[in-house]
Amino acid sequence: MRMKIMECVPNFSEGRDKNKVAGIAETLCAATGIRLLDYSMDADHNRSVFTFIGTPEAVMQGMMAACGKAFELIDMKQHKGAHPRIGAADVIPFIPLGDAQMSDAVETAHTFGRKLSARYHIPVYFYGEAALKPERKTLSYLRRGGYEGLRDKMQEPQWIPDAGAADFNENSGASCVGARMPLIAFNINLKTDDLAVAKTIAISVRESGGGLKCVQAMGVPLRSRNIVQVSMNLTDYRQTSIRRVFDAVKERTEAAGVDILESELIGLAPREAFADATSEYLQLTDFPEQKILETHLAD
Repeated sequence: MRMKIMECVPNFSEGRDKNKVAGIAETLCAATGIRLLDYSMDADHNRSVFTFIGTPEAVMQGMMAACGKAFELIDMKQHKGAHPRIGAADVIPFIPLGDAQMSDAVETAHTFGRKLSARYHIPVYFYGEAALKPERKTLSYLRRGGYEGLRDKMQEPQWIPDAGAADFNENSGASCVGARMPLIAFNINLKTDDLAVAKTIAISVRESGGGLKCVQAMGVPLRSRNIVQVSMNLTDYRQTSIRRVFDAVKERTEAAGVDILESELIGLAPREAFADATSEYLQLTDFPEQKILETHLAD
C-alpha cells in the first residue's frame, strides 16, 4: 500500500564546522517518524545539504527542530561563502513522493513556513510551486542582494515577506520555503583556477543565458582546492538530462583548453536520471547506490 511521503532537502548556511553540521544531523536523527537519508557539507560554498523523508506532518516537525538547532548554532553575521544565501536555514523545499501530490507539498510548505516565522520570528518567502507571487518562483530572484542586502530590501513594498514581519533578523536572516519536483544538484569541477572560464561556461549552459532548458548554473571558486566549479541545478532532468549537461560543459571546456577534473552529485537523484549515462562517464566522485532515491523508498 502506497502512502503520502514528503521529501525535504534543506540547505543550511554552514559547511565548515563539522560539529555544527553534525548537531543538525543529530537533531534530525532524533526526530520521530522521519529518516535522514543523506547529508553533505562544502567548505567553499559554506553550505550543508540534508535529505530526509517521512509523512508530511513528521517531516514538518523534524524540519522545525532542525531549524531551531540551526538558528542556535549559525550566526549569519559571521558567514562568508561562495554560494548565494539570505539566511541560516536558507532554503527549505518540500518534494512529494509516493501518493503525495504537488498540492500536498504546497500545503505543507505554506503551513510550515507560517509556523516557522511565528515560532522563530524569521521572515519567510515562498518559492517554487508554493510561490504566492509569480516573480518569487525562482530562488535567484529571492536571493538578490544576499543576506547583506536583506535589511534594506525588506523595507521596500515588493519585498515584504510572505510570512512574518519585515523585521531583519540579524542572526538568522530569512528563509525560502517552497514546493518542487525532484531537483538534481550537479557540480562539475574544472582543472583550472580561472573563474572567468567557469562563469562563461555557466552562463552559456543555463536556461536564462539561452542555454539548456531547466538548467540553472553559476561559476564559483573552490579556493581550498585552487580550482573552479560550474555549479548547477537541473530543475527537470526529464527535459535536460545529466548527460546532456555534462556533454555541454565538456564541449565548452575543451574549446577553452581546460579539462574536467570530476563531477559531484549533491544529495540524491532518481534512478531514471542516469538512464543514459554511467557514473564513470560523468566522472562522478563518491557515488554509492545510496545516492539513488529509490533505494530508500522500498521500505
